Amino acid sequence: MPDSSSHFTPDELARWRFGLAQANLNNILCHCRDCDETWMVSDDENLVCACGSRRVEHIPCWQFPDG
Repeated sequence: MPDSSSHFTPDELARWRFGLAQANLNNILCHCRDCDETWMVSDDENLVCACGSRRVEHIPCWQFPDG
């Protein structure tokens, strides 16, 4: 029996990853380290704040607990 570090079948893992990708659509929280602006985006590529800074932290919103 092969040793596997995953508790998911390949199909279950693919569905889980797809669900995370769907959750990220339009749900990425951004925060500018220079001007303290906070906003939401749907794509974490080439993040630039309105102030022109590229020093932007970002986190997918699915990582925040409900409630």
